[in-house]
Amino acid sequence: MLTEFRLFLEKFNVIPAAVGLVLALASLPVMEAVVNVIMSLIGKAGGLDVNFDDWNPSDIPLGALITALITFILIAFVVFMIVKSLARAGANTAPAATPDQALLTEIRDLLAR
Repeated sequence: MLTEFRLFLEKFNVIPAAVGLVLALASLPVMEAVVNVIMSLIGKAGGLDVNFDDWNPSDIPLGALITALITFILIAFVVFMIVKSLARAGANTAPAATPDQALLTEIRDLLAR
């Protein structure tokens, strides 16, 4: 059963798809925070005079952007470490021979004798 699961992972490229999905979901809060900062800047600029005398930059949600960036970097690092560990664990394993390859190996060994 474990061999079938490994073959499933290899055949359908589950690991790269999972990595892409995790990183895409982790980047969503970053994009939302950037949009919130930009919308705050547009709202401040649109509602004030041209000279910006009454502008208060403390209302811009930069803290949410910084938090989202740090969270994304941490998630990306953890995913990187997982992928690196999987690559290191799989580096020593040779792929299983197909039935054709096994048959050809047997024929080669018989001819060598």
